[in-house]
Amino acid sequence: MTRYPRDMTGYGATPPDAKWPGGAKIAVQIVLNYEEGGENNILHGDAASEAFLSEITGAAPWPGQRHWNMESLYEYGSRAGFWRLHRLLADLPITIYGVATALARAPEQVAAMTAAGWEIASHGLKWVEHKDMPEDVERAQMAEAIRLHTEVTGTAPRGWYTGRCSNNTVRLAAETGQFAYVADSYADDLPYWMRFGRTDQLIVPYTMDCNDMRFGIQAGFTNGDQFESYLKDSFDMLYAEGQAGAPKMLSIGLHCRLMGRPGRAAALARVLDYFKSHDDVWFATRAQVADHWAQHHPAPSFARPSEMDRDTFVDAFGGVFEHSPWIAEGAHALELGPTHDTATGVHSALARVFRAASDEQRLAVLNAHPDLAGKLAAAGQLTAESTAEQAGAGLDLLTDAERETFQSLNAQYVERHGFPFIIAVKDNDKASILAAFQRRIANDRDTEFAEACRQVERIAALRLIEKLGQ
Repeated sequence: MTRYPRDMTGYGATPPDAKWPGGAKIAVQIVLNYEEGGENNILHGDAASEAFLSEITGAAPWPGQRHWNMESLYEYGSRAGFWRLHRLLADLPITIYGVATALARAPEQVAAMTAAGWEIASHGLKWVEHKDMPEDVERAQMAEAIRLHTEVTGTAPRGWYTGRCSNNTVRLAAETGQFAYVADSYADDLPYWMRFGRTDQLIVPYTMDCNDMRFGIQAGFTNGDQFESYLKDSFDMLYAEGQAGAPKMLSIGLHCRLMGRPGRAAALARVLDYFKSHDDVWFATRAQVADHWAQHHPAPSFARPSEMDRDTFVDAFGGVFEHSPWIAEGAHALELGPTHDTATGVHSALARVFRAASDEQRLAVLNAHPDLAGKLAAAGQLTAESTAEQAGAGLDLLTDAERETFQSLNAQYVERHGFPFIIAVKDNDKASILAAFQRRIANDRDTEFAEACRQVERIAALRLIEKLGQ
């Protein structure tokens, strides 16, 4: 069974109404990363100095050596940058991503975070790369991060963000059962659920674009005006979407050693004033966002098609293409994943098998469909789906004259084309069905075969919507 684990669809064209408190048009969620004192450093038992997110262009790790310039740039974040940002943000509910070992080296800052009522989420044990870390080591470091965080702050973290994560990180965080949310994702403007085994884990996505880290990379911001302009444009777009009935979350990422510099902090101050000048803006911690989402949009509970075994899948969808379970069997063997766990997703898989079939196989599918208002309907021998569909179009309430007309057309159509007339009756009423019948009967066989196949696919789509919802 081939399965593709990534969800490439998400909420699609119709995201859910976030229902932010007070009818807010946008949720603004600000993160301040506290990493200073948790970065790579031989003093911390690491093999080399830090080389990531600083003012040093093209920085490289120094194996076995301390890097005085790099250390002092990080120290600016703890000594000066944090306090400047604390003054700017103290009246807002923000989230700290706190590296546990950095928090342990920052008693004054932790006290200030706590006094401000800020949420302190876990940013891992150390601010280091995890991509090559063995799973058992990462699991152990996660447990130690939780332990140390609780010891230092007095409260266990409710949120997790590694940042420099591995492919195991989100699953390992979910498996702890510890977190109201995990933030190691950049996949959406709204929270969403992921399932790991029997655990539903809420993901509250973070950001790389509305993030001052772009001051520390070559393709990033070079002055505060660029950051200010980008945040305002992001806010305006999401605010307009909220006004149109689809509220989102604006996530903003800050770092003490980057945004804490005076020229950048000035731009942040202007941005905050701009946000505050708007009505219906909900400033929230990530934990508040997570709690709100869990209350108003709990984890969905349904049988996911991509997780079904073959027999269950065929039992559920074998009748979607009339009397043709082989199509469901073929679809189950495709590369399915979370993006197929919707009516559209299952239909895509089923339709691929149908379209790839031979003309003889597709003809058999067409011939499996009953005549409209035909003898099977009169004898009550249609499938449940066909019975409901024909009844919905009023074909179960025909007059004798109408029934004779349909049966005469059925006979003429089959004689001309070699398969029954097929139309998605849910898209039609009795009059439009009769008009299509009379119009299509004169088509050449190839044209009508193609049209009948399109109608078969449409019938399947409507049946899946009935089963699974939009």
